[in-house]
Amino acid sequence: MPFELGLAVAWQKFREPTHTWCVFESRSWRAGKSLSDLSGTDVYVHDGTPAGVFREICNALVLAVHQPTVKQMAAIYRGLRRGLPDIMRNAGARSVFEARAFADLIVVAERLAAEYVD
Repeated sequence: MPFELGLAVAWQKFREPTHTWCVFESRSWRAGKSLSDLSGTDVYVHDGTPAGVFREICNALVLAVHQPTVKQMAAIYRGLRRGLPDIMRNAGARSVFEARAFADLIVVAERLAAEYVD
């Protein structure tokens, strides 16, 4: 996480001032322990659960154009979970982060978002 967060912060500071970055963590104390340079930054603590992640995404993106509800995100998540075995099998993937499986997951997520989000 520190490396990826550093990239996001650097992108905003040096290349794209309008870029927004957020910090999500499953436990409130871990961000400070890992990244002491983030003092003054809001950390969205999601408790390590899908519902917690959805709650904190809503909090982080309150000014975003698209603001799906926790209920809508949960419906998309359930649809992705149902479709994941087929995606993995069709891609011959061992991990959801393999290129083809991840790309297929994005396609399914976009379809589900179009179905569940206004």
